[in-house]
Amino acid sequence: MEHADPLLAENQALRRLLRTLTSDAAYNETVMQRFQERELSLLSAADLPDLLERLTTGLRASFSLDAVQLVLFDPFGVLAELLGGLGIDPKSLPYLVLEGDMRAAAARYPDLHDPWLGCWDGQSHQAMFPRCRLCSVALLPLRQPDGLSGFLHLGSRNPQRFQAQHATDFLARLARVAAVCLENAVNRERLRLTGLTDGLTGLYNRRHLDKRLHEEITRACRHQQPLSCLFIDADHFKRINDQHGHAAGDQVLIAIAKRIREQLRGSDLPTRYGGEEIAVLLPQTDSTNARLLAERIREHICATPIPVDEAREIAVSVSIGVAQLDSRCEQPVEVLAAQLLEAADRQVYQAKRDGRNCVRPAV
Repeated sequence: MEHADPLLAENQALRRLLRTLTSDAAYNETVMQRFQERELSLLSAADLPDLLERLTTGLRASFSLDAVQLVLFDPFGVLAELLGGLGIDPKSLPYLVLEGDMRAAAARYPDLHDPWLGCWDGQSHQAMFPRCRLCSVALLPLRQPDGLSGFLHLGSRNPQRFQAQHATDFLARLARVAAVCLENAVNRERLRLTGLTDGLTGLYNRRHLDKRLHEEITRACRHQQPLSCLFIDADHFKRINDQHGHAAGDQVLIAIAKRIREQLRGSDLPTRYGGEEIAVLLPQTDSTNARLLAERIREHICATPIPVDEAREIAVSVSIGVAQLDSRCEQPVEVLAAQLLEAADRQVYQAKRDGRNCVRPAV
C-alpha cells in the first residue's frame, strides 16, 4: 500500500495532462477549421471588391476582432485605377489604405517576412489602426512572388489575443493565401480592364462609358445625388496632325489624357469618346463643382507645351463643355443618358464658337 499514493498521484496527473491535451487539441481543431473556412472564403471571392470585403469586414466578423486594416502598396496607382474603374473611390473604404511610398511604409513594420504579434504600442500602432484603442495586435506581411505587396493588420482589445510567444503558423498561412488571392484578383481586373480601355490613351472606351453611365444615372436618381459630365475637345487638332504628323498628334492625345487623369478622383470616369474628344463622367458632382474642375483641367493642359520628340514641343489648349443630369429623373435611363451627353457635347461647340480654350456650362 505504501506505493499506492505515488501511483495514484501519478495517475491523476496523467489524467489531468490528458484532459489538457484533449482540450488543446479540440481548441486547435476549432481554430484550424475557422482559418480553413476563411481561406476558402477568400479563394471563392467573386472579384476584387468582394475579396477586399472578405479580407477585412469578413475577417473581423469571423475571428471576432476589434479592428482590421488592409494596407496595399500601390506606387503606380494601379489599384486605385482598377477600383475607380469599378466605380469605387479607395478613400471611401475605411479599412483600406493604398500606399504610394513603399519604402517609407515598409520602414514602419518590425518584420517584413513573418507575422509579428505583440502588445499595443500607441506610438507605433495608432497610425496603423486609425481611431482605435487596442491591447494587442498582429501585423501580417503579404508576400507575393515578386515581393512584398502590403500588410494585413489585426487588432484586439484582449491583451492576451496576440502575444509574441504565440505560434504564428495559421496566421502565416492566412497571409500567404490572402497575398495569392489579391494577386489573382488584381490580374483578373487588369485583364478585364484591357477590354474596356482605349489602346492609345489608356482612357476608358465608349462601351464602358455606356455601361457605367446607365449605372451612375440609376444610382444618382435613386439617392438624389448630382451627376455631371464634361466633354473635352483639343483645339485645332487637325492642324496639329497636318503640320506635325499623326505620330505627334498621338503624343498630344496621350499627354492630354494623362493631364486630365491627374486632376480626377478615383471614382471619375475619363473616356476617349471619339477622335480627340474626351468625355468625363463625374459622380456626386454638381455643375458648379464640375465647372471648377473643368477650369483646373483646362489650365493644367495649356500650362506647359507638350514635347512630341527631342526637338519639338506643341502648345495645346482645350475647349470644355459641362452638363448636369436632370435631377427630376422623369425620363427613362436611356433618354437621360443621351440628354446628358448631348448637352455636354453642345457646350463644347459653344466653347469653340466663343474662341476656344474656355469652359462653357449648360444653362
